[in-house]
Amino acid sequence: MTAKFGMIGLGVMGENLALNIEEHGFPVAVWNLDSEKVDEFVTKNRGKKITGTKTFQDFTKAIERPRRIMMMIKAGSPVDQTIEKIMPFLDRGDVLIDGGNSWFKDTQERAKRVEAKGFHFVGSGVSGGEEGARHGPSLMPGGSVESWKTIQPVFEAIAAKSDSGPCVTHVGPDGAGHYVKMVHNGIEYGDMELIAEAYEMLRRVMGAKASELAEIFEQWNRGPLESFLIEITARIFRVKDPETGAPLLDKVLDKAGQKGTGKWTAQVALDLAVAIPTIAAAIDARVLSSMKEERMAASKVLGGAPPPSAAKFDRKQFIQDVHDALYASKICSYAQGMALIQAGSAEWKWNINMREMARIWKAGCIIRAKFLDSIMRAYERKPQLPNLLLDEEFSARVRDSQVAWRRAISLAQSSGIAVPAMSASLAYFDAYRSAELPQNLTQAQRDYFGAHTYQRNDKGPNAPFLHTDWAHM
Repeated sequence: MTAKFGMIGLGVMGENLALNIEEHGFPVAVWNLDSEKVDEFVTKNRGKKITGTKTFQDFTKAIERPRRIMMMIKAGSPVDQTIEKIMPFLDRGDVLIDGGNSWFKDTQERAKRVEAKGFHFVGSGVSGGEEGARHGPSLMPGGSVESWKTIQPVFEAIAAKSDSGPCVTHVGPDGAGHYVKMVHNGIEYGDMELIAEAYEMLRRVMGAKASELAEIFEQWNRGPLESFLIEITARIFRVKDPETGAPLLDKVLDKAGQKGTGKWTAQVALDLAVAIPTIAAAIDARVLSSMKEERMAASKVLGGAPPPSAAKFDRKQFIQDVHDALYASKICSYAQGMALIQAGSAEWKWNINMREMARIWKAGCIIRAKFLDSIMRAYERKPQLPNLLLDEEFSARVRDSQVAWRRAISLAQSSGIAVPAMSASLAYFDAYRSAELPQNLTQAQRDYFGAHTYQRNDKGPNAPFLHTDWAHM
């Protein structure tokens, strides 16, 4: 049996992707650093068209040319080591795919190095976790057009399917795929933090218990907030702790982890001068959550705000206000993420199709949502749309949500509840829509202490830069 695809790495993602690929008519050759894992995988899947191999020589011999080989291994030096070890056994035109969460600049460097030897290198984002890998992920491959044509039949077969087609597209050259996956994860951070803040407001302001929260989120999942994350949130509220019978969520320690892609998103945004305050606030929230012991000590020293007045409280209205605040904040978060993708595309000349990015996230990935249809339509109306907030549909929705958005955040803040991502979204909206900002004072200060100069606002857009001796005026 000749394999039509090769998989290096049999962790959770590698195993499930290999099974997905085989199931769609492409016999698979597999290799793993621990050869016992190969034997276990082949034995467990007897009857399937899977070839287990122990050496890279046998592995590459088992795959038809041009070879399509995917690495699902830990990002960083393991990727470079694997590339060096397998290249002696490759032939011109073979395609090597890195499906891990690699830093996109590493992918750019690897693409140059591998392609200089006559091979193709693809850096592909893979989103959807274990379930997505097995039954249909969202795939974001970046590489040459030739490499895309070689892997396209396999990737389109195994990708998740939505009413807009397979959730995969050729993102662009070299590091474009890993860059888009990085920003996808940043948007995911923002989404999850916004949902967590909505949960916090509902439980602390109005005392909602798990059963009521489940009903609220199930209702929200039947409207404009319909998404994978809202759906699983509703399910989480209904899970009971087998030890106590209480909601299991109440027993989960409030320390959130992170793997680095969110941090990379914030770093790149700073480098490209793109404002992503909602995503940055979500990262900060995870960092603060990790300071559990310090927070517990601080809670005994620092007083909190009084609870809201029950006399003025309307539960039904508050639930709707939180819904609207979550939706408007989500629009701002996506606007920031999409703007960052556009900035990266311009910086590295990737020519990323923004409409296609929304399309391939409609199924399979973690941020899949009904909301993405609206983003697709926005870029269909204006492919070079600089910001989602300028689209007629989104601007109308944010305007309609404004009063509720401000009311919900005000009530949370007056009650001493931290809502950093929602507050950041609102601040982003207010700053973006402002024709004038107070940074005229900032620039005057910079000129005062550092002679950094400034432009006059009454001399036109190309006004000369001036310096004033402010201390002696």
